[in-house]
Amino acid sequence: MFLWGTATAAYQIEGAADEDGRGPSVWDVFTHEPGRVRDGHTGDVACDHYHRWPEDVALMAGLGVNAYRFSVSWPRVLPSGAGEVNAKGLDFYERLVDALLEKGVQPVPTLFHWDLPQALEERGGWLSRDTAARFADYAAVVAGRLADRVPLWITLNEPFVHMAYGYAMGVHAPGRAVLTGALPAAHHQLLGHGLAVRALRAAGAREVAITNNCTPVRPASTEEPDLRAAEAYDILHNRLFLDPVLLGAYPDLSAYPPGMDCVRDGDLEVIAAPIDALGVNYYNPTRIAAPEEGAGLPFADAGLPGHPTTAFGWPIVPDGLRELLTGLKDRYGAALPPIHITENGCSQEDVPTEDGTVEDEGRIAFLRDHIAAMRRAMAEGVDVRGYFVWSLLDNFEWAEGYHQRFGLVHVDYATQRRTPKASYRWYAEWVRSQNTDT
Repeated sequence: MFLWGTATAAYQIEGAADEDGRGPSVWDVFTHEPGRVRDGHTGDVACDHYHRWPEDVALMAGLGVNAYRFSVSWPRVLPSGAGEVNAKGLDFYERLVDALLEKGVQPVPTLFHWDLPQALEERGGWLSRDTAARFADYAAVVAGRLADRVPLWITLNEPFVHMAYGYAMGVHAPGRAVLTGALPAAHHQLLGHGLAVRALRAAGAREVAITNNCTPVRPASTEEPDLRAAEAYDILHNRLFLDPVLLGAYPDLSAYPPGMDCVRDGDLEVIAAPIDALGVNYYNPTRIAAPEEGAGLPFADAGLPGHPTTAFGWPIVPDGLRELLTGLKDRYGAALPPIHITENGCSQEDVPTEDGTVEDEGRIAFLRDHIAAMRRAMAEGVDVRGYFVWSLLDNFEWAEGYHQRFGLVHVDYATQRRTPKASYRWYAEWVRSQNTDT
């Protein structure tokens, strides 16, 4: 069965930041530090999904989707990151899962979507090897309650982005800025993934996946410096997080000293535990040039001119999705598991009309064209089994606060009123028109 779904993440929608025993996450701390997030926005309330989840499940039922990708809040389940379990946190996700199943919607939980418990960050966060072990313990707790009803589990969301933005550049929580000193955060996330795979399977999970934000990398020219820079970026963004999982080895990291000096014997065997699916988040290709002399990194973002852009300024290149998927097939061959497009969507300047409707025709075109690109890749032999629109709701968009709207449903943050947009109606009609066995 092909999964047509939509997606969200806990910190971006749940709110209820200090209710029912939830502990603080790195994002709770980060957003309350002046200057970290645009206009000082926080996720304290967000979309108030913690209280309004029945309404949101009804919206999914109205869409007719057969899957919903959400994330579990680690500090809601384990307020200190380890130790005592918060029963009320687990109860919330059990209620959500059961309600989804009653509506014929398959729950697809992601265990980590960047909201690390602050208590673990204070002990080193993902720069500490111990966090990988604590992640496996957390996975066991959640799966112990829900594995009998959840077929597909995702361990991590976008470990590249979390490493790069959270640890290398400091523009996301936890706000560290250590450049290549962030590489241990990559290894420990991957080690945590491998340990979690074991824990999930021991708890009865049937299928396990990992999701990364992948991008096709294009050199700015055919000159050798640009080609080398593009290769270095491809290694950092894509292969660093796929090669160990799929091939059991890290790519050449000589461009990033000191490389992976934190790897211990046996780690790669753990990381390469077989998975059943690969989650791919796609937003745009990346064009790379050689850096200026003295730059701290072996590449420079050259932009991608000549394309329309989203409200975020990201280039809209639908065929980049086909390019990405066929490139993964060519690179990994038989080692590539079935793929789910776990995020794809765009931000727009969505403004309700006087009657309250949102006519987001640009988003409709974006989704239509990207689905067509996905299907071209499938026609070229790529095994794709799911497509999830980002996002069900307008939500807290990390360092941009509430300034970027990705939702199929408009949220008035002052009143929490939900208003389905034109894209919601379009996607509902699209899903109805599809043979789910395609």
